[in-house]
Amino acid sequence: MTSQLKDSAQQVQNKLIELGYANKVIELPDSTRTAQEAADSIGCEVAHIAKSIIFRLKNNDKPLLVIASGVNRINEKQINTLLNDNLGKADADFVREHTGFVIGGVPPLGHIESIITLIDEDLLQFREIWAAAGHPRAVFQLTPEELVQMTKGRVICVK
Repeated sequence: MTSQLKDSAQQVQNKLIELGYANKVIELPDSTRTAQEAADSIGCEVAHIAKSIIFRLKNNDKPLLVIASGVNRINEKQINTLLNDNLGKADADFVREHTGFVIGGVPPLGHIESIITLIDEDLLQFREIWAAAGHPRAVFQLTPEELVQMTKGRVICVK
């Protein structure tokens, strides 16, 4: 089954296996590029989508990954204060250069380089969540606890 995954989704599946997780990457017939599209394709609530957003830290030109509940808007000013830096927009080239994945398919793990990761505390209230898996149609199910373990992310209030 996994041999049918797109290369980028297979990379995520391989990383999960390498880290000792049994989570399975699946490809859906419809796009999961946005949280709403993902929820519609999966058949879950938008809040259960762990959307990955890459920002560009202005002081050091490094990426920052914020993984937020699909219903939450990220309070950039709050994160600026938390990190003592300013968040900038990350264009498609920047995202691909630092993660190895395209916008709309950025997974929470398996990036080209180590990326500072912040996790929305609202995701912790759910038993199961869904995250992108390297391709705009690929996702995998996981628990919030697994998300924190996999990413070594810092849990914060993103709103």
